Amino acid sequence: MCGEEGFVMLHVIEDSLMDSVRLIPFLFLTYLAMEYLEHRAGKGMQKWIKGADRAAPVVGGLLGAVPQCSFSAAAANLYAGRVISLGTLLAIFLSTSDEMLPVLISERVPVGTVLGIVLAKAAFGVAAGLAVGFMLRKKGGERQKGISDICTQERCRCEKGIIPAALNHTLQIFLFILLVSFGLNLLLHYAGEEALAKLILNKPVIGPMLSGLVGLIPNCAGSVAITRLYLEGAMGLGAAMAGLLAGSGVGLLVLFRVNHNRRENVKIMLLLYGIGVGAGIVMGMFWR
Repeated sequence: MCGEEGFVMLHVIEDSLMDSVRLIPFLFLTYLAMEYLEHRAGKGMQKWIKGADRAAPVVGGLLGAVPQCSFSAAAANLYAGRVISLGTLLAIFLSTSDEMLPVLISERVPVGTVLGIVLAKAAFGVAAGLAVGFMLRKKGGERQKGISDICTQERCRCEKGIIPAALNHTLQIFLFILLVSFGLNLLLHYAGEEALAKLILNKPVIGPMLSGLVGLIPNCAGSVAITRLYLEGAMGLGAAMAGLLAGSGVGLLVLFRVNHNRRENVKIMLLLYGIGVGAGIVMGMFWR
C-alpha cells in the first residue's frame, strides 16, 4: 500500500513539475517584454500598442487556440500591467485549449470534429472579447494601471536591469504555480473522473454548470478530464464546451497572483463561468 501511495505521489510531483517548468520560457519572455515596454520603449510604441487593442481580441482568440497553458499565463500578466485590455484577456482565456487538442488527436478523433471544437472555442472567445471591449469603450474605458505597479508589488528590483527583473518575476510566479499545481493535481487524482462523470451524465442544465466549475480549476488537468469524459460519452458536447470555455489553464491562477484587485479578478472569473455555461447550454440544445 505504501509503495502504491509513493508511486501516486511521484506521479503527482512529476505532473506538477512538467506543468510548471514548461511555462518558464513564456513567463520569462512575457516579463522581459513588459520590462522593456516600461523602461526602454518610447511613449510612441506604448501608445501604438494601446491603439491596436481594438483588434487584439481577434488575435488573442486565435493564439489562445494553440494547445498551451502558457498563453493564458502570459495574458494574465499582460492584463495586470494593462498592456492588453479585458476584452483581449477574455478572448484568450475562453479560446485557450490547454491539453484538449493533444487528447483529441491522440484518441484519433475525426479532423472535422477537432476543428469544429477548436474553431467554436476561438469564435466564442473572439465574440466575447470584442463585445466586452465595445461595452467598456462605451462606458469610457478601463481603469488605468501600469507595469510599474506590478514591479512595486513584486519588489522586482528593476534598477538592476530588465533581465534580472524579468528573471525575478519569473521565479516568483513559477514557484507559486508549482505549489498550487501540486495541490490541485493531488486533489484531482483522488477525486477521480468517475465521480465527476456521475455528477454530469445526462443533466442538460446542471451538467454544463458543474462542468463549468471543473473548467475553472486553474490547472491543465481539468481540460484533460473534461475531454476524456466527453470522448467516453459521460458528458455531451454542451457540457464539455462549458467546461472547456470556462477553463483557462493556469491563467486564472496567475491573474489572482499578479493582479491584486481581488474584486476585479472574481468578476472576470464569474464572467468566464457565465459565458462558458451559457454557451454550453445553448450548444447542448442543438448538438449532442
